[in-house]
Amino acid sequence: MLALSSNPPQSSGKDQTEKHESGTATSEEDHAPLTQTNASSFHMTMEEFKNKFNGAVGKYRLNGLSITRLNMKDSSEQDTGAFEYVFNDKLRLVGTLNSDQKVQEVRLYGTGDVSEPTGGILLTAIATLVLTTNNEYTYNDAQDVIQDIGLLDRDVSQSEFDGTTVRNGLEYRFSIQDHDHSTFEITVAK
Repeated sequence: MLALSSNPPQSSGKDQTEKHESGTATSEEDHAPLTQTNASSFHMTMEEFKNKFNGAVGKYRLNGLSITRLNMKDSSEQDTGAFEYVFNDKLRLVGTLNSDQKVQEVRLYGTGDVSEPTGGILLTAIATLVLTTNNEYTYNDAQDVIQDIGLLDRDVSQSEFDGTTVRNGLEYRFSIQDHDHSTFEITVAK
């Protein structure tokens, strides 16, 4: 069962577009655009990404999620790279770098029956990634992103879910392919 603490959502006034399983999209006015818009990366190196991720873990005391060392992977595309970190046997992080060696996308892969309680590690990792990619966000803002994706809705399908939201030029997407595989990804919005 997917759940976060039950703080009431607060409006952050940021550019928001959300899309759920029905495929409909809604928008809120853009009050404070950040420099991510029309970018091709998150404007951080792999090491900066790791440090920001660990900074969020420390700031919000999210025990058990620290990244010790990102492992570089060979990439089939010229001038790009990939990195990976395995948190445990059910949760792993994979990222890709552009030709400037800046992070351009990250994916969090969860395995195991999504209808079973996870102790919150999956949603905590998702919230931490949201905080990592948005310096100005608080934990409540990260929860708002997760809510906008639709993950906290009472009628979430535990077998075939696909929810998306766009904020500050980044697309956040969570999908469940079957009962045993889920993916959370952050990419530069197109």
